[in-house]
Amino acid sequence: MRNFLSRSIWRISQYLNSIPVFVRTVIAILIQVGLIALSNLIAFALRFEAQIPHDYWQMMLQGLPLVSAIYIVVFWVFGVEKGLWRYIGFHDLKLIVSASLTSLIVCYLLMHSTLGWYGYPRTVIILTGLLSLVFLVGIRGFTRVLREWTSATQSNAVRILIVGAGSAGEMLARDLTINSRYQYKPVVFVDDNPGKQKRTIHGIPVGGTIADIPALIRRSDVQELVVAIPSASTELIQRILAAASSSGVPIKTLPSTRQILVNSVLMQQVRPMSLEDLLQREPIETDLKELYPLLRGRRIMVTGAGGSIGSELCRQVAHYQPAMLILFERHENSLHALDLELRALYPSVNLRVVVGDVTHEGQVRAMLKTGRPDIIFHAAAYKHVPMMERNVAEAIRNNVFGTKVVAQAACAARVERMVLISSDKAVNPCNVMGATKRLAESIIQLLNKQGPTKFTTVRFGNVLGSAGSVVPLFTEQIKKGGPVTVTHPEIKRYFMTIPESVQLILQATLRGAGGDLFVLDMGEQIRVVDLARNMIMLSGHMLDRDIKITFIGLRPGEKLYEELFEQGEQVEPTSHSKIKRAVCGPSLSATELTRGLDEIADLLAQPDPDLLLLSLKRLVPTFTPATNVSSDRQLTQ
Repeated sequence: MRNFLSRSIWRISQYLNSIPVFVRTVIAILIQVGLIALSNLIAFALRFEAQIPHDYWQMMLQGLPLVSAIYIVVFWVFGVEKGLWRYIGFHDLKLIVSASLTSLIVCYLLMHSTLGWYGYPRTVIILTGLLSLVFLVGIRGFTRVLREWTSATQSNAVRILIVGAGSAGEMLARDLTINSRYQYKPVVFVDDNPGKQKRTIHGIPVGGTIADIPALIRRSDVQELVVAIPSASTELIQRILAAASSSGVPIKTLPSTRQILVNSVLMQQVRPMSLEDLLQREPIETDLKELYPLLRGRRIMVTGAGGSIGSELCRQVAHYQPAMLILFERHENSLHALDLELRALYPSVNLRVVVGDVTHEGQVRAMLKTGRPDIIFHAAAYKHVPMMERNVAEAIRNNVFGTKVVAQAACAARVERMVLISSDKAVNPCNVMGATKRLAESIIQLLNKQGPTKFTTVRFGNVLGSAGSVVPLFTEQIKKGGPVTVTHPEIKRYFMTIPESVQLILQATLRGAGGDLFVLDMGEQIRVVDLARNMIMLSGHMLDRDIKITFIGLRPGEKLYEELFEQGEQVEPTSHSKIKRAVCGPSLSATELTRGLDEIADLLAQPDPDLLLLSLKRLVPTFTPATNVSSDRQLTQ
């Protein structure tokens, strides 16, 4: 019966919503005129104890049009008609009270002072004002209660638990309660504030604390969990995830407080919780306006343009309307996709798309001669650690000599700036990839003193969602039902989002004076097993029951944790709180570095992995190869 009434009321409301706004406004005014007339009649009846004399009947009928007109006009002036009945709140209540009292005063002054109706009972004027206030508030309140009751009786509504009984939680609960179209029903709050326990908000109980989430999910038959704490720290989010880990319900979250202030219709902003929410630091924000003088109207070249960092660099640079954006990439498929994307998003930007290899000196020099870039972002590199352990020669050829070719060509072409994208794996490297990036840093520092080009190096850690990172691997393993493979239970990594990292690369470029080595502040390292566990939960699966995590052991060249600074590097602050400057003396002289690079170049003609590793070790003293190399092997001269 209740569901039948609910459906019937819903159909009536849908029909009323289909009526033109003007017609609905007229109907609402007529209803209110009827309520004011009823208030006036009851006021006379109360004044004369239901025995209204004939003369006063005539007086009531004569004054009723005037009373009704005064109330309607005053209500219109106060803007009472603009409020939707089903959404009545404290603000609407204040307006109705103010308008009713004003109408009462206007009626008294007009009848007794202006028209001289001294016989019109003052008691009736007062009672009419009070009764009309009760009726007009009552019909709006009844409409809201009826709508909320209709929403609450929906059998197909998703039952949700709201974490956070603060302002955002209250707004969300109210939004869900009065909007049946969302098909969501809040059934319980949790909050760690002791003062909110065993209280109710819009009739919804605060059932306990975060620690009580598993029991409340079972007891209240919760189907989804929404975190309504826009300012929640990562530690708090981790606690919530840990509490809900055994329940297997989807977890969603509200956006930042700033976004909520822009639009208070909260349910439209509720979104699935993402990996970015789990970074153990606040999101990095930068002043994007600072970059216009650096990039607008300039000629920019990006090597490795099809990669994760390179493509995002192209997107963000294109936003600043450069005179030319040169995309330099060896893989045609990724380059083609980026070309189509940028031409659609930024049709006014002059794009030059080049399929090229940074190790081909002639091609690079020709490109710089014709393209005449002002700034080069060198993102082209092999980054996959285990793969480079098995392909030492290609890692050196691409990461070391590719950097050398581009940097020397930049000097020859008198390019204003060149930025090398480096890695935290270059610090005390224990793998080939890290050692080649460290050697590339040394080349950049050396060449900075030999030409007009200002060279800058930017060093940072892993990027969430980049090609070759653990996130796409874990995602694919979860889709297949597991297991999710982690190398070691204690392995940790720095993480940041791709847009964040590129913003900071651009900010570091702006601050580079030549020879700078900037390190991006990435917060605390995150355990990879925690990342895997959270990804399983956010995909709606239960750890161990649906998908398991297995440990496969460290791969060749892997560390348990990463570092951002080498011993002996002095750390200096910059004008940006998230960018540090590493200052250190050269580990090799220019002569030693040049001789060593020539030696490796000779070895690449007929590559021997052991000899290449020994030569790499000589040029990067902090390098500890993962592969055992006989120290008595002689390097080819």
